[in-house]
Amino acid sequence: MKLLLSKPRGFCAGVERAIETVEKAISLWGAPIYVKHEIVHNKHVVDNLKAKGAIFIEELHEVPVGARLIYSAHGVSPAVREQAKQRNLIEIDATCGLVTRVHSAVKRFAAQGYQIILIGHKNHVEIIGTAGEAPEVTTIVESVEDVAKLQYMPSDKLFYITQTTLSLDDVKEITDVLIEKYPHVETLPSSSICYATTNRQMALREITDVTDLVLVVGDPKSSNSNRLREVASRRGIASYLINDESEIKKEWLNGVKTIGLTAGASTPEGIVQRCIERLISLGVKEVEDVVFTNEDVVFQLPKPVLVKR
Repeated sequence: MKLLLSKPRGFCAGVERAIETVEKAISLWGAPIYVKHEIVHNKHVVDNLKAKGAIFIEELHEVPVGARLIYSAHGVSPAVREQAKQRNLIEIDATCGLVTRVHSAVKRFAAQGYQIILIGHKNHVEIIGTAGEAPEVTTIVESVEDVAKLQYMPSDKLFYITQTTLSLDDVKEITDVLIEKYPHVETLPSSSICYATTNRQMALREITDVTDLVLVVGDPKSSNSNRLREVASRRGIASYLINDESEIKKEWLNGVKTIGLTAGASTPEGIVQRCIERLISLGVKEVEDVVFTNEDVVFQLPKPVLVKR
Protein backbone atom coordinates (compact mmCIF):
# COMPACT_ATOMS: atom_id res chain seq x y z
CA MET A 1 0.00 0.00 0.00
CA LYS A 2 1.03 3.55 -0.78
CA LEU A 3 0.20 6.63 1.33
CA LEU A 4 -0.09 10.05 -0.32
CA LEU A 5 0.23 12.95 2.14
CA SER A 6 -1.65 16.03 0.97
CA LYS A 7 0.06 19.39 1.55
CA PRO A 8 -0.81 21.92 2.83
CA ARG A 9 -2.68 20.29 5.71
CA GLY A 10 -3.20 20.95 9.39
CA PHE A 11 -2.69 24.24 11.23
CA CYS A 12 -3.34 27.51 9.39
CA ALA A 13 -2.09 30.95 10.47
CA GLY A 14 -5.38 31.86 12.20
CA VAL A 15 -5.35 28.67 14.27
CA GLU A 16 -1.68 29.10 15.24
CA ARG A 17 -2.40 32.68 16.31
CA ALA A 18 -5.44 31.66 18.38
CA ILE A 19 -3.64 28.84 20.22
CA GLU A 20 -0.56 31.00 20.84
CA THR A 21 -2.81 33.77 22.21
CA VAL A 22 -4.16 31.44 24.91
CA GLU A 23 -0.70 30.07 25.76
CA LYS A 24 0.80 33.56 25.94
CA ALA A 25 -2.05 34.84 28.14
CA ILE A 26 -1.54 31.97 30.59
CA SER A 27 2.22 32.63 30.71
CA LEU A 28 1.69 36.39 31.23
CA TRP A 29 -1.10 36.36 33.80
CA GLY A 30 -1.29 32.79 35.05
CA ALA A 31 -4.26 30.43 35.18
CA PRO A 32 -7.11 30.50 34.85
CA ILE A 33 -7.67 32.27 31.55
CA TYR A 34 -11.24 32.13 30.23
CA VAL A 35 -12.00 31.43 26.56
CA LYS A 36 -15.38 31.99 24.89
CA HIS A 37 -16.09 28.74 23.06
CA GLU A 38 -13.42 26.22 22.07
CA ILE A 39 -10.47 28.29 20.81
CA VAL A 40 -10.43 26.08 17.70
CA HIS A 41 -12.47 22.97 16.93
CA ASN A 42 -10.05 20.24 17.93
CA LYS A 43 -10.34 18.06 21.03
CA HIS A 44 -6.57 17.51 21.32
CA VAL A 45 -5.83 21.25 21.23
CA VAL A 46 -8.59 22.08 23.71
CA ASP A 47 -7.59 19.33 26.16
CA ASN A 48 -3.95 20.46 26.02
CA LEU A 49 -4.91 24.08 26.79
CA LYS A 50 -7.26 22.99 29.59
CA ALA A 51 -4.33 21.17 31.19
CA LYS A 52 -2.34 24.43 31.07
CA GLY A 53 -5.07 26.45 32.76
CA ALA A 54 -7.59 27.56 30.11
CA ILE A 55 -11.28 27.41 31.02
CA PHE A 56 -13.63 27.19 28.04
CA ILE A 57 -17.09 28.68 28.56
CA GLU A 58 -20.18 29.35 26.42
CA GLU A 59 -22.02 31.86 28.62
CA LEU A 60 -20.33 35.01 29.89
CA HIS A 61 -21.97 34.75 33.33
CA GLU A 62 -19.55 31.83 33.89
CA VAL A 63 -16.64 34.32 33.81
CA PRO A 64 -15.90 36.21 37.07
CA VAL A 65 -16.45 39.98 36.85
CA GLY A 66 -13.23 41.73 35.82
CA ALA A 67 -11.50 38.55 34.56
CA ARG A 68 -9.70 38.13 31.23
CA LEU A 69 -11.68 36.61 28.37
CA ILE A 70 -10.31 35.44 25.03
CA TYR A 71 -12.62 35.29 22.00
CA SER A 72 -12.07 32.16 19.89
CA ALA A 73 -10.86 32.17 16.29
CA HIS A 74 -14.50 31.89 15.12
CA GLY A 75 -15.49 35.37 16.30
CA VAL A 76 -18.41 36.67 18.38
CA SER A 77 -21.37 38.97 17.87
CA PRO A 78 -21.50 42.61 19.04
CA ALA A 79 -24.03 41.49 21.69
CA VAL A 80 -21.38 39.28 23.30
CA ARG A 81 -18.87 42.16 23.33
CA GLU A 82 -21.46 44.40 24.95
CA GLN A 83 -22.16 41.78 27.63
CA ALA A 84 -18.40 41.49 28.27
CA LYS A 85 -18.16 45.25 28.81
CA GLN A 86 -21.06 45.12 31.28
CA ARG A 87 -19.12 42.52 33.29
CA ASN A 88 -15.92 44.60 33.10
CA LEU A 89 -14.13 41.73 31.40
CA ILE A 90 -10.69 42.32 29.91
CA GLU A 91 -11.20 41.27 26.30
CA ILE A 92 -8.51 39.59 24.19
CA ASP A 93 -9.66 39.04 20.64
CA ALA A 94 -8.24 35.94 18.90
CA THR A 95 -10.80 36.12 16.08
CA CYS A 96 -9.18 35.08 12.80
CA GLY A 97 -8.52 38.12 10.63
CA LEU A 98 -10.37 36.51 7.73
CA VAL A 99 -13.49 36.11 9.90
CA THR A 100 -13.16 39.75 10.99
CA ARG A 101 -13.12 40.72 7.29
CA VAL A 102 -16.51 38.99 6.84
CA HIS A 103 -17.93 40.72 9.94
CA SER A 104 -16.77 44.11 8.63
CA ALA A 105 -18.36 43.52 5.22
CA VAL A 106 -21.72 42.55 6.74
CA LYS A 107 -21.70 45.62 8.97
CA ARG A 108 -20.68 47.91 6.07
CA PHE A 109 -23.26 46.68 3.57
CA ALA A 110 -26.06 46.55 6.15
CA ALA A 111 -25.34 50.20 6.99
CA GLN A 112 -25.76 51.03 3.29
CA GLY A 113 -29.26 49.52 3.23
CA TYR A 114 -28.50 46.07 1.83
CA GLN A 115 -30.25 42.83 2.73
CA ILE A 116 -27.54 40.35 3.75
CA ILE A 117 -27.57 36.75 2.52
CA LEU A 118 -25.16 34.76 4.69
CA ILE A 119 -24.21 31.37 3.23
CA GLY A 120 -23.19 28.88 5.89
CA HIS A 121 -24.28 26.51 8.67
CA LYS A 122 -26.72 28.35 10.92
CA ASN A 123 -25.64 26.56 14.12
CA HIS A 124 -21.92 27.13 13.56
CA VAL A 125 -20.40 29.66 15.97
CA GLU A 126 -18.82 31.63 13.12
CA ILE A 127 -22.21 32.15 11.45
CA ILE A 128 -23.89 33.02 14.77
CA GLY A 129 -21.26 35.71 15.37
CA THR A 130 -21.39 37.09 11.82
CA ALA A 131 -25.21 37.19 11.69
CA GLY A 132 -25.13 39.12 14.97
CA GLU A 133 -23.55 42.10 13.17
CA ALA A 134 -26.88 42.90 11.47
CA PRO A 135 -29.48 40.36 12.62
CA GLU A 136 -32.49 42.37 11.42
CA VAL A 137 -31.41 42.30 7.75
CA THR A 138 -29.51 38.97 7.61
CA THR A 139 -30.88 35.71 6.21
CA ILE A 140 -28.82 32.53 6.60
CA VAL A 141 -28.79 30.22 3.58
CA GLU A 142 -27.56 26.64 3.99
CA SER A 143 -28.61 25.07 0.68
CA VAL A 144 -29.95 25.53 -2.85
CA GLU A 145 -33.41 24.81 -1.38
CA ASP A 146 -33.02 27.78 0.97
CA VAL A 147 -32.28 30.03 -2.03
CA ALA A 148 -35.59 28.92 -3.60
CA LYS A 149 -37.43 30.14 -0.47
CA LEU A 150 -35.98 33.68 -0.65
CA GLN A 151 -38.58 36.33 -1.50
CA TYR A 152 -36.70 39.55 -2.14
CA MET A 153 -38.08 42.25 -4.44
CA PRO A 154 -36.19 43.36 -7.58
CA SER A 155 -35.75 46.75 -5.89
CA ASP A 156 -34.01 45.25 -2.82
CA LYS A 157 -30.27 45.85 -2.53
CA LEU A 158 -28.74 42.40 -1.94
CA PHE A 159 -25.30 41.35 -0.72
CA TYR A 160 -24.10 37.79 -0.13
CA ILE A 161 -21.09 36.48 1.75
CA THR A 162 -20.03 33.07 3.06
CA GLN A 163 -18.70 31.30 6.12
CA THR A 164 -14.92 31.08 5.79
CA THR A 165 -14.71 27.27 6.12
CA LEU A 166 -17.17 26.04 3.49
CA SER A 167 -16.69 23.62 0.62
CA LEU A 168 -15.84 25.25 -2.70
CA ASP A 169 -18.20 22.77 -4.40
CA ASP A 170 -21.17 23.61 -2.15
CA VAL A 171 -20.65 27.36 -2.34
CA LYS A 172 -20.51 27.30 -6.14
CA GLU A 173 -23.80 25.38 -6.32
CA ILE A 174 -25.54 27.83 -4.01
CA THR A 175 -24.08 31.03 -5.49
CA ASP A 176 -24.83 29.92 -9.07
CA VAL A 177 -28.51 29.50 -8.16
CA LEU A 178 -28.54 32.71 -6.12
CA ILE A 179 -27.05 34.80 -8.96
CA GLU A 180 -29.47 33.25 -11.46
CA LYS A 181 -32.42 34.21 -9.23
CA TYR A 182 -31.06 37.66 -8.30
CA PRO A 183 -28.63 38.82 -11.04
CA HIS A 184 -28.14 42.14 -9.22
CA VAL A 185 -26.86 40.51 -6.00
CA GLU A 186 -23.46 41.85 -4.93
CA THR A 187 -20.52 40.32 -3.07
CA LEU A 188 -16.88 41.03 -2.22
CA PRO A 189 -14.31 41.14 -5.06
CA SER A 190 -12.59 38.03 -3.68
CA SER A 191 -14.01 34.89 -2.03
CA SER A 192 -14.66 34.94 1.70
CA ILE A 193 -13.70 31.27 1.96
CA CYS A 194 -10.31 31.46 3.67
CA TYR A 195 -7.05 30.72 1.87
CA ALA A 196 -6.32 27.73 4.14
CA THR A 197 -9.70 26.09 3.54
CA THR A 198 -9.28 26.62 -0.21
CA ASN A 199 -5.69 25.33 -0.29
CA ARG A 200 -6.51 22.18 1.68
CA GLN A 201 -9.47 21.38 -0.56
CA MET A 202 -7.52 22.05 -3.77
CA ALA A 203 -4.58 19.98 -2.51
CA LEU A 204 -6.88 17.05 -1.75
CA ARG A 205 -8.50 17.31 -5.19
CA GLU A 206 -5.02 16.81 -6.67
CA ILE A 207 -4.85 13.25 -5.31
CA THR A 208 -8.45 11.99 -5.31
CA ASP A 209 -8.10 10.65 -8.87
CA VAL A 210 -5.39 8.21 -7.76
CA THR A 211 -6.64 7.14 -4.30
CA ASP A 212 -8.93 4.30 -3.22
CA LEU A 213 -9.42 5.70 0.29
CA VAL A 214 -9.12 9.17 1.87
CA LEU A 215 -8.61 9.79 5.57
CA VAL A 216 -9.14 13.29 6.97
CA VAL A 217 -7.64 13.86 10.40
CA GLY A 218 -9.84 16.33 12.24
CA ASP A 219 -12.46 16.90 14.90
CA PRO A 220 -16.14 16.08 14.11
CA LYS A 221 -16.99 19.67 15.14
CA SER A 222 -14.49 21.16 12.67
CA SER A 223 -16.34 22.59 9.66
CA ASN A 224 -13.31 22.65 7.36
CA SER A 225 -12.42 19.05 8.29
CA ASN A 226 -15.93 17.87 7.45
CA ARG A 227 -15.79 19.74 4.14
CA LEU A 228 -12.48 18.00 3.28
CA ARG A 229 -14.11 14.60 3.75
CA GLU A 230 -16.96 15.73 1.49
CA VAL A 231 -14.47 16.75 -1.23
CA ALA A 232 -13.38 13.10 -1.49
CA SER A 233 -16.85 11.67 -0.96
CA ARG A 234 -18.34 13.78 -3.77
CA ARG A 235 -15.73 12.31 -6.09
CA GLY A 236 -16.80 8.76 -5.25
CA ILE A 237 -13.87 7.96 -2.94
CA ALA A 238 -14.41 6.08 0.32
CA SER A 239 -13.56 8.69 2.96
CA TYR A 240 -13.53 8.94 6.73
CA LEU A 241 -13.08 11.76 9.26
CA ILE A 242 -10.92 10.55 12.16
CA ASN A 243 -9.94 12.35 15.37
CA ASP A 244 -6.71 10.38 15.75
CA GLU A 245 -5.00 7.07 14.98
CA SER A 246 -7.23 5.07 17.36
CA GLU A 247 -10.18 5.53 14.98
CA ILE A 248 -8.49 3.96 11.94
CA LYS A 249 -10.18 0.61 11.23
CA LYS A 250 -8.15 -2.19 9.66
CA GLU A 251 -11.07 -3.31 7.49
CA TRP A 252 -11.10 0.06 5.68
CA LEU A 253 -7.82 -0.99 4.04
CA ASN A 254 -9.12 -4.21 2.49
CA GLY A 255 -8.34 -4.14 -1.24
CA VAL A 256 -6.88 -0.61 -0.99
CA LYS A 257 -3.69 0.16 -2.93
CA THR A 258 -3.41 3.94 -2.43
CA ILE A 259 -4.52 5.98 0.59
CA GLY A 260 -4.77 9.77 0.63
CA LEU A 261 -4.35 11.57 3.94
CA THR A 262 -4.99 15.20 4.89
CA ALA A 263 -5.89 17.17 8.02
CA GLY A 264 -8.21 20.02 8.90
CA ALA A 265 -6.84 23.48 9.69
CA SER A 266 -7.14 22.96 13.47
CA THR A 267 -5.42 19.54 13.59
CA PRO A 268 -1.95 19.34 15.21
CA GLU A 269 0.73 17.76 13.00
CA GLY A 270 1.69 15.43 15.86
CA ILE A 271 -1.70 13.70 15.56
CA VAL A 272 -1.19 13.35 11.79
CA GLN A 273 2.20 11.70 12.37
CA ARG A 274 0.63 9.20 14.76
CA CYS A 275 -1.92 8.33 12.07
CA ILE A 276 0.90 7.81 9.54
CA GLU A 277 2.66 5.45 11.99
CA ARG A 278 -0.57 3.51 12.50
CA LEU A 279 -1.04 3.10 8.73
CA ILE A 280 2.55 1.90 8.35
CA SER A 281 1.86 -0.70 11.06
CA LEU A 282 -1.17 -1.81 9.02
CA GLY A 283 0.85 -2.41 5.87
CA VAL A 284 1.70 0.90 4.17
CA LYS A 285 5.09 0.45 2.46
CA GLU A 286 5.54 3.80 0.70
CA VAL A 287 4.83 7.35 1.91
CA GLU A 288 4.90 10.30 -0.48
CA ASP A 289 4.27 14.05 0.01
CA VAL A 290 2.09 15.69 -2.63
CA VAL A 291 2.54 19.47 -2.39
CA PHE A 292 -0.13 21.71 -3.92
CA THR A 293 1.33 24.97 -2.58
CA ASN A 294 3.44 26.30 0.29
CA GLU A 295 1.81 28.65 2.79
CA ASP A 296 3.74 31.52 4.38
CA VAL A 297 0.90 33.53 5.94
CA VAL A 298 1.51 34.82 9.49
CA PHE A 299 -0.95 36.80 11.64
CA GLN A 300 0.31 39.05 14.44
CA LEU A 301 -0.85 38.19 17.95
CA PRO A 302 -3.49 40.43 19.61
CA LYS A 303 -1.93 43.51 21.22
CA PRO A 304 -2.74 42.60 24.86
CA VAL A 305 -0.52 39.48 24.70
CA LEU A 306 2.33 41.28 22.94
CA VAL A 307 3.10 43.23 26.11
CA LYS A 308 6.26 42.39 28.03
CA ARG A 309 6.06 41.22 31.61
